[in-house]
Amino acid sequence: MLKILIRFLAALVLVFATWNPTGWSYVHWLIDAPPNITIAELVFAGVVLVIGWFLFLHATLESLGLLGLILALAFFGSLTWLVFDLGWLSTGQEALSYVALVVIAAILAVGMAWSHIWRQLSGQVDVDEDHRHD
Repeated sequence: MLKILIRFLAALVLVFATWNPTGWSYVHWLIDAPPNITIAELVFAGVVLVIGWFLFLHATLESLGLLGLILALAFFGSLTWLVFDLGWLSTGQEALSYVALVVIAAILAVGMAWSHIWRQLSGQVDVDEDHRHD
């Protein structure tokens, strides 16, 4: 469970570092760079974010597949709808933005941790490749 939480926190950092409604994100820096941030720092941060997105997206698509990704979107989308429908959150634009970011992070975290989740649920080990003959 701790490993899944760590993956979720890492996904949250990635998603919120890329963009968030507070104005403190990479996208905001690109649009209106603070004077103390150089172009080299912007490029480096961008490369780090692209690497992070590649790792998370690749792992998510590999582990869940297209159908699994659609099911994850349906699950988290309907859960979000339920939370708003029950009145637990307001439907303001800022609240919707935060919920969307958390949902994206949750889907990425599930994708990164799917093998662990599957093993806990089914008792089966998920093996993609055999590296014994490399």
